[in-house]
Amino acid sequence: MKKIDLESENLPLKHYSTAKVIAVVDDEPDIVELLKINLEKAGYKVKSFEDGSGLINFLKTKTPDLVVLDLMLPDADGFEICKFMKRNNKYSSIPIIMLTAKGEETDKIMGLELGADDYITKPFSPREFVARVKVVLRREDSDNKNYKIKIGNMLEIDLQKYEVYINGEKADLTTTEFKILRLLSERKGWVYAREQILDYLGSQEKGVLDRTVDVHIKNLREKLGPASVFIKNIRGIGYKIEE
Repeated sequence: MKKIDLESENLPLKHYSTAKVIAVVDDEPDIVELLKINLEKAGYKVKSFEDGSGLINFLKTKTPDLVVLDLMLPDADGFEICKFMKRNNKYSSIPIIMLTAKGEETDKIMGLELGADDYITKPFSPREFVARVKVVLRREDSDNKNYKIKIGNMLEIDLQKYEVYINGEKADLTTTEFKILRLLSERKGWVYAREQILDYLGSQEKGVLDRTVDVHIKNLREKLGPASVFIKNIRGIGYKIEE
């Protein structure tokens, strides 16, 4: 069977905005069917594939909430797929549970070091498998909460996606504007001097620091619209965010 070329894949990341979707990749139909039945009983949607290329093609249009990945696939090594996903910013946040007949400690260590979230050895208990899936997804949901900052009832900052929403509408910020907003919002109420803001941005424009920061803040306020009220100017010092 033709081997897949992971290096040549440059796939767009899209959200799958329904129930939790789990991609199961295993070349044993009986295993796939067993996992599918038990996961669906637990309330998940399942997309199953018998080779690595099936998963890669799926990722071109959808993003699963979790990937169950067998190591021994006909067209790819599961370790290589895991490495590919975890080193690519588009897919690194997708949790992976490795599923394999290999039980050697070195294989488990390698899988976890590559970024896998869990490692299950065949044969396994379907009930334990589903329980471990729930643990990984619950941990992922908890981690994702830390990626978002909410200010008041109108401003939301997604630190992972570099996106800002005002009353549900996406604001088009520059990278510099986003960085300033992030700095101020991560420590609500803290006052940041203009020099501190400039240092955070990595700018060397010491001679024009007041004007540089003030211009960025002015543009940021304009784009935030009604949410701009949260950015306070502390005269003679700098800026802070206050609800």
